[in-house]
Amino acid sequence: MLALQVLTNGLVLGCLYACIAAGFSLVWGVLNVINIMHGGFIVAGSYLAWLAYSSMGIDPWFTLLIAAPLFFGIGYLIQRGILNRVIAAPVLVTLTLTFGMDLILNNGMLLAFSADYRKLILSPPLGSFLLAGIVVPVDRLLAMVLALGLTFALYLILRHSRIGRAIIAVRMDRDASLLMGVDIKIIYAVAFGLGAAMAGCAGVLLALIFPISPLSAGAYLGKAFVVCVLGGLGSVPGAILGGLFLGVTESIGAVVFGPEHSVTLSFSLLIVFLILRPHGILGKKGYE
Repeated sequence: MLALQVLTNGLVLGCLYACIAAGFSLVWGVLNVINIMHGGFIVAGSYLAWLAYSSMGIDPWFTLLIAAPLFFGIGYLIQRGILNRVIAAPVLVTLTLTFGMDLILNNGMLLAFSADYRKLILSPPLGSFLLAGIVVPVDRLLAMVLALGLTFALYLILRHSRIGRAIIAVRMDRDASLLMGVDIKIIYAVAFGLGAAMAGCAGVLLALIFPISPLSAGAYLGKAFVVCVLGGLGSVPGAILGGLFLGVTESIGAVVFGPEHSVTLSFSLLIVFLILRPHGILGKKGYE
């Protein structure tokens, strides 16, 4: 029974990790930008959920409808106004730029909310239920389903919409896309906006489970990076598989070695995959 409980907890974590990593992988794969701000966007989404519920009584499920367009707009403007100016520069330049903007974002949240951890507590609580002897908290189940749904929605956008196919085309061959009349600047901005929207929505869902603090941004960024390597850069299905693999592994590791070793376990997996399978589980040219 313990094994099933651990597996359930791992699946919940895995779906959330997939939602965290899908947007990060999209931006990295299409723009060749390692967006250090991604973790800050996630924490900002968590604070949005906390503020909306504590100040206005808006349930986190409805906050998703606010977070998605809000963070998409923020990401779109950041890319068009700032990153586009250095998009052709070496990757270290954009890495440094997003690192600087991340410092501004995280220090702004520290000034606004302090470093104290805050918790979004639903009232009345949603409770839990027993399924085959496994305790399933309703809030975690809903967070898992919504995270998986958001990740699948991104996959559908990329595969079945005109703008999504343009994003895939740019990812596969930028020069050929230019010759076909694709507006690269618009595609880059939309891709960055989608990545920010996924991060913000993931933050809303994470607020249901984890305490909120600007200090968590680095941990979330690290999870996104590890999942991208595990699943393969440029693959939404890879992000799902990588997230599930990491979530279940961390859940098992927390029982065997203790939760304090989860970060060590994550980056040990990263090193193993970089040595044995550097392209990840489903990594290949193009964005699925």
